[in-house]
Amino acid sequence: MILVVTPNPAVDVTYRVAEQRIGETQRVQGVARRPGGKGLNVARVLEDAGRSTYSVLPLGGGAGRWLADALDQLGLAHSDVAVTGETRTTVTVVDDVAHPTMFGEPGPLVSPDEWAAVTATVDRLLDSGDVDALVVSGSLPSGTDPALVADWVRAARRQGLLSVADCSGPALLAAASAGATICKPNRAELLEATGITGDDERSGALRLLERGACTVVVSRGAEGIAAHTAAGVLEVPAIAGVTGNPTGAGDAATAGLVTALLGRPDRGAAVPVERDALRSAAAFGAAAVLRPVAGEVDLDAVRRFLRTEGSTAGGVAGSPAGGVAGSPAGGVAGAPHLDLTHDHRSGSPA
Repeated sequence: MILVVTPNPAVDVTYRVAEQRIGETQRVQGVARRPGGKGLNVARVLEDAGRSTYSVLPLGGGAGRWLADALDQLGLAHSDVAVTGETRTTVTVVDDVAHPTMFGEPGPLVSPDEWAAVTATVDRLLDSGDVDALVVSGSLPSGTDPALVADWVRAARRQGLLSVADCSGPALLAAASAGATICKPNRAELLEATGITGDDERSGALRLLERGACTVVVSRGAEGIAAHTAAGVLEVPAIAGVTGNPTGAGDAATAGLVTALLGRPDRGAAVPVERDALRSAAAFGAAAVLRPVAGEVDLDAVRRFLRTEGSTAGGVAGSPAGGVAGSPAGGVAGAPHLDLTHDHRSGSPA
């Protein structure tokens, strides 16, 4: 199973309106309310893709109780650490005219003792032998020591497991210093965390690599996705012609990346990120844009994107043209072989 830590979960509320207009009263045409926070979005997409997950998250107050009940209804396995603060709510307003507008609360104050309980739960699960990978995704509540993320990454490394950190700011730096297999910021998060001015993505990635990250995967939105190592950069363009709601597309891309990497025989703490994994990430991210809310993907679209985008050129010098060598016979050159046909709902470990 995949252990997913969501440090700052939320109740995600999405309002659909005809057209966003500042300073005016507007009629809401539809409301969707569901568990949110980047890690939970990742977990839900992984489950839809047939990967078992187990989520660890701090929850508090009425919003926290609602979120825990909603996870149960979705069939997502989870361990909740009770905190005294109220779990945050995020509101996204979407229409068919402008970009979505998101309002995000900062999250509760979580005490050191409460964080210690989260870490104890993470350690127990990693020690169980049932975990294949660790994903830490999302922001840290205000006042949280980013060293926590480093502790979780190091615990996964001790088990020889793939670790993915989709974080920002000091948490991203901490994950890199702890030797995360993959640090996965978007370009803006990368430049901000590393203090790079301008648009020099490569320099920012090199700073994370120098700290100890194995690979830095950068989401570029409409410009695609890239994997940086000390040896060079591997790039895959975004899926063309996809429009919709981009909220949660980066989380779906993380799920697509993990799905592809866990299908490799050499999966583990030092698994390389090759073209097939980036193409999977791009396909999942694009398929999420087609869904009305974050945390969902259109799996038929994932399959279609992987079939039609298989011959994309480019990448690191010396890599096979059109993708990774050894693609399955009868498939698209460079296309990852992903099992999206089975639903493995996870249960609670003993």
